[in-house]
This record gives sequence, structure tokens and C-alpha cells, in this order.
Amino acid sequence: MELSIGEMLLVAVAIVVLFGPDKLPQIARDMGQGIRKMRGAMEDVKTEIMKETDNPLSEIKKEIEKVKQSAMDFQAEDAARKNTTSEPASPKISLAENDDHEGPVTR
Repeated sequence: MELSIGEMLLVAVAIVVLFGPDKLPQIARDMGQGIRKMRGAMEDVKTEIMKETDNPLSEIKKEIEKVKQSAMDFQAEDAARKNTTSEPASPKISLAENDDHEGPVTR
């Protein structure tokens, strides 16, 4: 919203007529303080929004890195375990083919 010079002069004359020339400096000071407070409040809100939007992303990235590190540690342990054991791996038994297995549900 732009004001032309004529519009600004009209507003200034209206303020001087309504409030008088002796109260003009006080009104200007009060308006300046109000504008500063509004700007400060807007900066605070902007900072909080940026913190809230940035925070979940950084937490997710940290969790992904933890999972990647755990997977790499597990792979390293698994490889070390395979190298140290010379026993052949026992064959996997399919429980679907074996009727002797009793799981948590009884038949």
C-alpha cells in the first residue's frame, strides 16, 4: 500500500488538527514503539516456526543415521561370527510342513 505525497500531507494535517501540535511528538514515539514491538513479535513467531519445521527433519535424519549405523554394526558382527564358526549351518525346518510343532495356538 503506497501513499502519495498528497495523501501523506492530508494525513499529517488531519493528525495535527485532531490532536494538536503539542501531542504530535508523543504520538510519533508511541507509534514507533508499537511498530518495534510488532516487528519483534513477528520475528519471534518466525523463529519459532523455523525451529518447529526444522526440528522434525533433523530428528528424522538422526534416526535414519542411527538405523544405518546399527545395520552396519550388525553386518560386521554377522560377518565376524561367520568367519569364526566353522560349523555348518543347521538346516532350517519349515514349521508349516512339521505337524509336531505346537506354537502359541493349540489345535
